[in-house]
This record gives sequence, C-alpha cells and structure tokens, in this order.
Amino acid sequence: MTKFSDLNLNPKVLKAIEEAGYETPTPIQAGAIPPALEGRDVLGIAQTGTGKTASFTLPMITLLARGRARARMPRSLVLCPTRELAAQVAENFDVYSKHVKLTKALLIGGVSFKEQDALIDRGVDVLIATPGRLLDHFERGKLLLTGVQIMVVDEADRMLDMGFIPDIERIFSLTPFTRQTFFFSATMAPEIERITNTFLSNPARIEVARQASASETITQRVVTFKPSRRDREGTEKRALLRAIIDAEGAVCRNAILFCNRKTEVDILAKSLKTYGYDAAPIHGDLDQSQRTRTLDGFRDGTLRFLVASDVAARGLDIPNVSHVFNYDVPGHAEDYVHRIGRTGRAGRTGTAITLCGPRDDKLLAAIEALIQKQIPRGENPLGTTIPAEDEAEEAPRPARSRSRGRGDKPRSEPRREEPRASEPRTAEAPRVEAKAEDDRRRDTRRESEDRPKPEARPEQRPERREPRGNDKPVVGLGDHLPGFIAQSFDERRTG
Repeated sequence: MTKFSDLNLNPKVLKAIEEAGYETPTPIQAGAIPPALEGRDVLGIAQTGTGKTASFTLPMITLLARGRARARMPRSLVLCPTRELAAQVAENFDVYSKHVKLTKALLIGGVSFKEQDALIDRGVDVLIATPGRLLDHFERGKLLLTGVQIMVVDEADRMLDMGFIPDIERIFSLTPFTRQTFFFSATMAPEIERITNTFLSNPARIEVARQASASETITQRVVTFKPSRRDREGTEKRALLRAIIDAEGAVCRNAILFCNRKTEVDILAKSLKTYGYDAAPIHGDLDQSQRTRTLDGFRDGTLRFLVASDVAARGLDIPNVSHVFNYDVPGHAEDYVHRIGRTGRAGRTGTAITLCGPRDDKLLAAIEALIQKQIPRGENPLGTTIPAEDEAEEAPRPARSRSRGRGDKPRSEPRREEPRASEPRTAEAPRVEAKAEDDRRRDTRRESEDRPKPEARPEQRPERREPRGNDKPVVGLGDHLPGFIAQSFDERRTG
C-alpha cells in the first residue's frame, strides 16, 4: 500500500501531513502527486470527497519550498469558483505549509481591497482567488501574473459551467506559456475537455472513478409526493421535509438542505426556524461575513441545518455531515453528484434524500441516467395527509370578485331598491304625511288643467331659394325625397 512517504514530498510537508493525522493517500492523490512533482500538467477526475485539494496543494508546497516571491508577482495561482471553496483551499495551505516559509494571499469578494493590496505588495508565493476579484486587482494595476510558475483550476467543470470561460481564457493569456497547469474536477463533459486540451500540454490524466459517480458509502433515497393543490405545494413540501427529518431521528446529527433558488433558501430556512429547527441560510446574495459565520457554526456543530444554494455544493470539505436533503431536484444532473458528495466523505457513511414532485420526473430520470443506476424509492411518512398545524403557514386567499356573465346563475336574493324621494322612507311613517302628499299632487294636477293652453302656431315651411346668377342648384332631399319617407312625415303630421 502506497504511503505519503513514498511520494517524494518535502520532509517538512510530510511532517505536517503526519500531524494532521493522515498516513495513506487517496487514489487521486497517489495518482496525481508523482507526475505533478515531475513538472507535468495534470488532469485529475474524481468524485467529490476523495481529496482532490490535497492532490495539488501538497506538490505545490514542495515545488515552491525553494525560491522567493517578488512584490506584486505571485509564484503560483489557484482559481476557485466560489468564495467558500477559495477560503477552504487557503486553510489547506495553512495546514500543510506550517513548517515551510511560504506566504499566501486570498483574493475574494466581500473583503476590502486595501487589505488584499497590502498582501500583494509584500509578495506572495501562493495566490488563491476567484476570477472576478483577480481581474479587478489586475485592471487596477496592483497585480502582475508574469511570474506564475504553477496554475491550478479547481472544480474546472464548475468554473466553465458558471460562465467563467472568457475570464479563464484571459487569465491564461496573462500567465507565462511555460507554466505548469493542474485541472481538477469531479466531472468532465466532452465540451469541457475540448477547452482543457487548449490549456494543458500533454497532461497526465488521472481518473480514479467513473465520471459523475456517487460514493458507495452514501445511501440514496427518493421520496415522491403529490400536492393536494398547486397553491399548497410549498406548504406541503415543507411539512414533508420536517416529517422526514423527524423520522430519521437522532441519526440525523446535521444536514445540508439544497434548494435551486436563493429565494427558496430563505423561505425554507425561515420556515424551519418557525417550527423549532436550528437552521440558517447560505447563498451568494448574503454578506460574506454572514456566510463565513454560518459556515463556521455548521462546521463546529453549533448549527444543525444548513440551507444552501449550489454555492455550497462544490468542494466544501465538512467531514461529519450525516445527511443531505435535496429539497429541490437539481436542474443539472451533475449537480446531484456534487450535492450528495457533501456527505459520506473520507470513508464515512452518509444519507442523501431527494424530494421529488410530479414535475421533477424528467430531472430525476436524467440523474439516474448519469449515475447509471436507479435510486431507491422511500416511503412518504405523511402519505396524503397534512398536519393541521401547517394550515397556519398557508396565507388566506382573498375572495375573488367577478362580474356576472351570460350563463351565470341568478342571485338568490333580489336586489334591494332605494326608496324614491316621493315615497315614504319607512312603513311606519305617519299617515298624515302621506295624506298631505296626496293633497299636494291633486292641487298641482288641478292647476295644470285650469291653466289656458297656448294656441297652436301655423306650420311655416322654409321658402325655397331660387338659384341666382352663377349659383348652382343644391341637390338634397327637396323634391327628390323618397316616397316612403314623405309618407311617414305625412302620417306624423296628420296624427
């Protein structure tokens, strides 16, 4: 069996590995470290949780142990897709390089430029960064990449899938052609491999597991459900999740719950807190300090449930995660492998449970086709019933008013008309008032009859004007009036 001592690593690096409690390298480490120490490019493909981070940090520290960094010119560069993964890589360097005098800088968003500029000005051996913040420093004239000897792209497929292709190509163009390049990823689609062929020169390809395969130490399960109404799907889905967590009992020590959208992360975290579950959200829209506190709390055990978007699906090394819940089925099948890879790490056992609704059948079929096996179906602990307490979570629906149309049923109650001004307002009005009203009407009628009628004026017809001089005769109704119209006028006149 291969040991770290057989890999020609720096003795000071071996001492740090021993103090960290490791003796035997994982398959990806045993395959990637020797060609990396020989100066070759490396393309490493392995499932999550197999130690890919140490596969490039250990040989980098050994290769960089000799030499000295110059101001604003880092000797090595590590690109990561997310801030959390970059911070984790920096922690690994701290662990393995504590006996070697190497300097490092972490360039991520959410941190002051001034502090990062101060580190770069002093010179760093290892620069760990996200692509956006790295280019920000370069465009401000604070950084030069012409001294990079080793370049690493961690989670390469994720970097390329997230739309970083233009940034990656630009960063590569800023580094020397003679650099040594490492690509590490869990999946390698054909279109991604085409791009890696551009960046790597005759790489040593190390593939220790079938692409997009899940660890055998993870127990996978799918729980299907059908909502009673479409507008109650969210409420019933959250109730089902709580029932599954309760059914797992003490075995569920902690868990990461994945959602597809950031808004859903906030809603689910708030709902779990309302029902007494210790949960907190983490996604890209939160402040970096809050994300760091939440992640630290989950690592040290003070937080039980971490509700996350896919920002936490890639590369985060939290060894003791007992469960992963896919509250939403991921839109990309590859993301399923990364999500469930947060549990069952380093040989430990883990459980991954996915909630699948009627609209998720195609996504689930794509996942099963990718991992080349059918995921067992689990029992729905609620069946078709929803606890009464969950009715409070459903907001009352406002009454919808609609106008009557043709075919609508007549109203059961007749419309109530307002009393006229001449009518008594109530049935109990005094009879004297009604009698006085009748007398007033009678007197008004008599006065109108006694009043002399105006004499009828004789009907005067307008004279016809004969045309004068150059005047043209006006053609209108006149003598050309149709007979049926004249007849109707005659009848009205005689009538």
